[in-house]
This record gives sequence, C-alpha cells and structure tokens, in this order.
Amino acid sequence: MMLLANGEYISEHYVGESSESSSSDEEEKECEVPPVEGDLLMVRRLLGSMNKEEYETQRRNIFHSRCMVRGKVCSLIIDGGICTNVASKRLVEKLGLVTSMHPSPYILQCLSEDGELVVDKQVNIAFSIGKYVDEVVCDMIPMEASHLLLGRPWQYDRKVTHDGLTNKYSFLFKGQKVSLTPLSPREVCEDQIKMRVRREQERKEGRKKITEKGKKKEGKK
Repeated sequence: MMLLANGEYISEHYVGESSESSSSDEEEKECEVPPVEGDLLMVRRLLGSMNKEEYETQRRNIFHSRCMVRGKVCSLIIDGGICTNVASKRLVEKLGLVTSMHPSPYILQCLSEDGELVVDKQVNIAFSIGKYVDEVVCDMIPMEASHLLLGRPWQYDRKVTHDGLTNKYSFLFKGQKVSLTPLSPREVCEDQIKMRVRREQERKEGRKKITEKGKKKEGKK
C-alpha cells in the first residue's frame, strides 16, 4: 500500500489493474483499412446512373477492394479458394512491371476463357491500401476479373482471419492490427462495368491500328 500526502492510500493491486487495463486498451486498437478511392487503372469514369438495386449484404460476395500499384488505382480480390497469388497480364503490361521465370511452371484452366494455359512467369507486386503497404509474389495470368488476386499463400503468410458476416480480413502487420474492409456490392458492380467498357475500348483501338497498318502496306504496294 502507498500512503499519499493527503492521507489517502492506494493499494498495489489497484495500480496493477489500472496498468493492465491500459495495456489491454492499447492492444485492442486496430487500423481499419477501407478500399482505395479513385478511377481504376486506365479506366474512364462512366456517365449516367445505374438502374440496379443496391444490396449492402456481403452474404453472396467474395472480397472486392481497390489498391494502389505504382500510383494507379487497381482492382483487388481476396479469395482463399485460389491456391496462388495472381497478377493480371493487363496490370503487368500497363505498368511495365518486370517479370521473372516461374520456378515451377504449371497448367491452369479455371481463370482462363481460352481453356488451358501455361503459367510460366512471376512478378513481384508492391501495393498499398491506405496505410497498409506490402509486397507479394504473383503468378502472371491473363485474368479479366481483377488486376490483383490474393489467394491462399497471402492469407497463410499474413495469418489472416476472415469474418464471414462483415467480409473483413484482419491480421497483424508490423505490430499493428489491420482490418481490410470490402467494397459494397454496388461499388463492385460499377467497377466491373468500368473494366469491361475499357477492355472493349482497347479491343476497338487494337483492331483500328491493325486496319490502319494494313491500309498503309497496301498503299506502299
């Protein structure tokens, strides 16, 4: 017991409880990380409104978010059902990322619309979502669903916990608790439409360039 100047006293038990309570409060603090705001990589904002009902529940949704890669806003998905981390070929080419040969090439079918494909390249992706800044090694695949997909390896390495009700992913990173929050179903739908429109624009531009090259060759003849 400690006797104070005013005649009151404090027990050691009380002091211990106070310090434990304080340290407990500090441990419970976490950094909640919402998706990155802004237009997706190489995508223009759509005009007009969407006549779709907005469902805020995450019951039928996998985790969709946005991240920053080399200063560009990119689409991100977290799916524990995928056995590898994946970066889309579009992302790698648009940002000029350096690839390396895959140490164990394999054949993949589930993410390709063209049937089986050989995965033989990897790329190191440095990305950020708010204050959460990380790097991940990904297999490069011509994927259309997202620019970056974090699969089972990322979840394993970060010891991630998934809340099925809120669809949030929580983990400790560099001593701080991080909680990644998903996009709403409406936001996911908007992003998917933007990405599809941009892909169609790129295909038209590609066909136009091929046509112009053909005409120039014919003109030279």
